[in-house]
Amino acid sequence: MAEVSISGVFKRFGPVAALSEIDLTVHDNEFVVLVGPSGSGKSTLLRIVAGLERQSEGSVAIDGRDMAGIAPKDRDVAMVFQSHALYPHMNVFDNLAFNQRIRGVDRKTVDRKVREVAERLEITELLRRRPRQMSGGQRQRVAIGRALVRDPRIFLFDEPLSNLDAELRVRLRTVIKRLHKEMRRTSVYVTHDQVEAMTLADRVVVLRDGRIEQIGAPDALYEKPANEFVAGFIGSPAMNFLRGEAADGVLRVAGAELAAGPASGASGPVTVGIRPEDLLAGGAEGRGGIRARITLVEPMGADTLIFCATDEGQELTVRLPRHTAVRERETLTLAPRAGAVHLFDPETGIRLN
Repeated sequence: MAEVSISGVFKRFGPVAALSEIDLTVHDNEFVVLVGPSGSGKSTLLRIVAGLERQSEGSVAIDGRDMAGIAPKDRDVAMVFQSHALYPHMNVFDNLAFNQRIRGVDRKTVDRKVREVAERLEITELLRRRPRQMSGGQRQRVAIGRALVRDPRIFLFDEPLSNLDAELRVRLRTVIKRLHKEMRRTSVYVTHDQVEAMTLADRVVVLRDGRIEQIGAPDALYEKPANEFVAGFIGSPAMNFLRGEAADGVLRVAGAELAAGPASGASGPVTVGIRPEDLLAGGAEGRGGIRARITLVEPMGADTLIFCATDEGQELTVRLPRHTAVRERETLTLAPRAGAVHLFDPETGIRLN
């Protein structure tokens, strides 16, 4: 068992509250991703779990044992940082073996563990190289390997892929996901990249300004965001937001009247959210269709993004199939997929439907 329980945690740096009333349980063998913009408190929370920071209030427990006063080295956690932080004068084998050696593990066991981890990460051929002789992706694999050799109960990842290029990020993301499936260790992963969060997590924790906005499975956050912030943060490209009015079971937005279903239960001004992939070209103007003029076309290979402006000047992004014939300054009529309209309170941002 390796369950992490975080209860009523606050963290203050002088007058600044970095974390406020954080309650979170990470279950045994679960992969939880903390995601949010810069300054949301993700790394601070991770460092508190690791014991590298002390919370101002609240408690952190691992398997029911309060970690107050327990040093990081005694928590049976391993942390992978944004910077690989390898010893430059040591080769890969010695970097992987270092922690085990200082703990007094016998030479034969150290050798076996290092070679097993190197095979898992496909870095066996690098064992005699030094960090300066490797690429950034190879160095980060070694940094992950250093944590694996320890065989901890809990893995903590602090934006481990943020310094890598896009292709390497995708490859190492796959490596991390495969390792979790094979090893089944409790893992907490910090990122500002919502694509990483959606692809890696069993559950995603969305933070903003030191507070938890929503916790849930990736699909749940995507399909039913709790508020406008989560709706705009989860999904790429971001959700479109339009001013609308709900009255008598009808939703009026950008000169169109949308199906009554999404508007049920809401009355008065609303913020209407529609994801780019949920807008279809070719609807009937007015009843169920939003008239918009194309301002920019971006071919993306597998699909095409188009950027539009409504007659009222509200902006829309639309994702269309790659072979859709569109051009700038053309006018389209866009209709949302059935059941794909999200409504939010324009003042509080809270979901209404």
